[in-house]
Amino acid sequence: MISNNAQASIEGILLKAVRSRLPQQPDDACEIVPLAQAYDRARSEANVIILTISSILFRLLLVFHFDDDANTRDYFAKETGDVSLEDMLLEICNLCCGAVNQDLLPYFQDLGMSTPYVLSARCLPYLEGLRPDYLSSYAITINGSVELAATVCVCAHAPIDFVADMTAVEETSGELELF
Repeated sequence: MISNNAQASIEGILLKAVRSRLPQQPDDACEIVPLAQAYDRARSEANVIILTISSILFRLLLVFHFDDDANTRDYFAKETGDVSLEDMLLEICNLCCGAVNQDLLPYFQDLGMSTPYVLSARCLPYLEGLRPDYLSSYAITINGSVELAATVCVCAHAPIDFVADMTAVEETSGELELF
């Protein structure tokens, strides 16, 4: 059982991570709207990147849906040289999952995070087979033309209830600070 507070907290943590990690430039527009089901947007040729955050109390699957189309390639991989769109998205989605993991750490100890892997979007209907306690999907549009989606699927092994502090200021990463 996942309380309404915990569901709202997980959603807030995910949306914060998406807004802070997926846009490549700070001023890029990032619109996020709920989807009715994880596979509403998925087409058979689409792919998904799956990451897992696990604890003693739950398993959280974070699924990013993407198409290898011109808009997505131009946005994420145009200036990366020999790095493929898939490799670029694996790294970006890993950073996004890491941000979710960081925001969950104050409430849950001993979290483990998987490495990302790619599957066909045809597997999305099988998320229901996991009998998740919480399943929610979102359409993501960056700069009005790059379309992705994200799904969070949480299977609880015990009751989960927490209220995430969403007032914390986003910290920068990768920068050295000298005192």
